[in-house]
Formats: sequence, structure tokens, C-alpha cells
Amino acid sequence: MRPPLRPRHLLARALPAALLAGLLAACAGLPRGGYPRHDAAPSLDPPQPARDDAAMYLDLIRQMQRQGAYYASLAHIDAYRQRYGDPPELRRLQADALRETRQYDAARELYRRLLDTSQAAAAWHGLGLIDAAQRRYAEAEPALLRATQLEPINTAYLGDLGYARLCAGRIAEAREPLAKAAELEPASAKAVSNLALWALLADAPAQADAIMQRAGLPAATRDAVRELAAQLRLPRTAPAPGDDGAAYPPRGPLARLEQAGHATTAPVTGVPAPLLDRLGTSAPKEASP
Repeated sequence: MRPPLRPRHLLARALPAALLAGLLAACAGLPRGGYPRHDAAPSLDPPQPARDDAAMYLDLIRQMQRQGAYYASLAHIDAYRQRYGDPPELRRLQADALRETRQYDAARELYRRLLDTSQAAAAWHGLGLIDAAQRRYAEAEPALLRATQLEPINTAYLGDLGYARLCAGRIAEAREPLAKAAELEPASAKAVSNLALWALLADAPAQADAIMQRAGLPAATRDAVRELAAQLRLPRTAPAPGDDGAAYPPRGPLARLEQAGHATTAPVTGVPAPLLDRLGTSAPKEASP
């Protein structure tokens, strides 16, 4: 004989299934003792910084360096390290700032410590730039080449490798990295200007004019490219004792070249592929319009 149904079983049979489900859901918010549940009291500890604060601070340091405030960035790098630690990119930014402020020995040491990290390509690039600034092109070229091998489509690395070869008088070998940079970033005034500089040093002035004309470079940039080519043709002498390379490559036309390239409001249309295909060490028979 089945036992008699208890009151709670009778209630479950009498209530519609939907209503019963609603009651059960409402009771789920009650503790076993039947008292209403209250949210936990707020913590008295100070709020922790947002997880992306470190990333925002690192981006601020990057912006400082893009604007040329390298000394200020060094101060903020020290502050970042105290607050968030010492990631590889921070050390690379510090090395870049030391290099830009001509503290070459300290920068070189930091770069060398980064060669086995995620910043290896940038470290090789920095080492190459230090050697190039001090006119040690035999050491600069393999370091810059290694940077391009680690990051093959980095147009800054390609451009600096080609430019270092131009400064060393290795005109033919400069062609490939400079052509790659111009095709990878055809809207870059610097990449196009470097390629035009190569053409001038390769005794192909018509090609240089065609490159600059098709890219829509302003007159100031064209004049700076020609002036820089003239200075790079001058005989190169060994650095004097204590010379840190600050005067070479020639800063006058180079600085104006960079300024003109960034200040122009005219769009840079880039170098067309057919023109790059025709690049060589001799001028074309007909200059393209």
C-alpha cells in the first residue's frame, strides 16, 4: 500500500508547472535560513588600477619619443619601471632614448641584452644605427641586415639598411632594400625620397626626377634629396678621435628632407610598379611624365 501524500507533494501537483518554476527561481536567491540575500559590503582597500593603465602609460612614452622628447621619456621610463615593472619593450624604448641623446655606450649595452628577447629585431636595428652614426659601416650593415631578416616587411629597417649602404658607397647593394621599402609603403615620403636618392647616386638623374614627380613630392623635398646626394658624393674621411658621428650623415639637408616630407600637405602617390621594374644604373631613354 502506497504511503499517503505529504502536504508539499500535494502543493507540487496542484500548482501549474510554470508557477512552480517561478517560485523555485525566487527561492533560489534565499539562503538556507530563509533570510534575504544581501550584496557583500564594499571593500575598504583602495581601488586597484585598471589592467590597461600600464599599456596606456607605455603608449604615452612612445608618443613622447615620436615627438622627439627623449630626455622626458627617460624620466617616465624610470617612473614606469617603479610602478609596473621592466618589460623588454620598456628597455628597448630606454635604449632608443639613450641612442637619440648620443649616450651610445649605455644604449649599446641595453640593445645587446635584448637580442634574445621579443625585441631582438629592434635591438639589432638600434645597434646598426649606432655604428652607422659613428661611421662604422662594416659593423652597421650586418646588424641592420639582421633586423630586416627578423622583420622582412619593416620599411624603416629596410630604408635604414639601404641608406647605410648608400653612405658606405655600396650603391648597387642599396637598390633592393630601398625598392622594397618604396613598394611596401608607396605613400611614405621618406621611402620614396630614399629611392630617388639612390637613383641620383647611381647616376640616373632622369629616373630620380621621374620617381619624385610621380610620387608628387614637393619642391622642397626634391631640393633636399639633390643636396643630400651631392654631399654623399663628397670624399668620406675617417672620424677623428672622440668624434661621435653627430655631423654625419649630413644633418642639414637630411633634417630638411625629413621635415619637408612630413610637413607637406600634398598626397604622396608613391612609385608605380612599372617604374620600379625599369630601375637600373642607367637613365631611361624617355623620362615618364
